[in-house]
Parts: sequence; structure tokens; C-alpha cells
Amino acid sequence: MIKAKKGFLLRRLGAEYMVVAIGEASRNFNGMIRMNETGAFYWKELEKGVTEDALVEKTQERFPDVDADTARRDVHAFLQSVSIALDHDPSDD
Repeated sequence: MIKAKKGFLLRRLGAEYMVVAIGEASRNFNGMIRMNETGAFYWKELEKGVTEDALVEKTQERFPDVDADTARRDVHAFLQSVSIALDHDPSDD
């Protein structure tokens, strides 16, 4: 299971989305993570807790023209790009 760390919040500013650290989280990360609408969709799933496989499935549900390999690569790249803001418990995968 992968989950957004406590203290990282998604915010929308106009057409852009960003994740910002607040409170204790801001001591270790002083900045923001910018993302597009798809990234915000992923982030909302991460706030609830989700596996990488489930994110791939949700990607294909939302974007039916995307094949499984492309969805997996895109999800993996997104998770890598926001890894500083994630908790990952491999025992839940």
C-alpha cells in the first residue's frame, strides 16, 4: 500500500495543482510538487491509500485508450516523482 504522507496537501491554483508540505512535514520538505490534472487524480487516490497495480487499473478506467504497459510506466514515473511525499508499506502490496 502506498499512501500520501501526513502533512502533504493537494491544492489547486487556477489550472495547476500542487502538493505542499505543512506542519512537521515542512521541516523536511520546503517547496511544492507541481502536477497536472492526472497527477491530482493519482494524488487523491494516494490520500486514501492504494497499490501501484490499483493505480494502473484506475488509469485504464479513466483513460480507456491507454494500454496496460503505458499506464504502468506512467504510474511508476509519477510515483517516483512524488516519492518524497509518500509512505510505502511493501507488506500491503
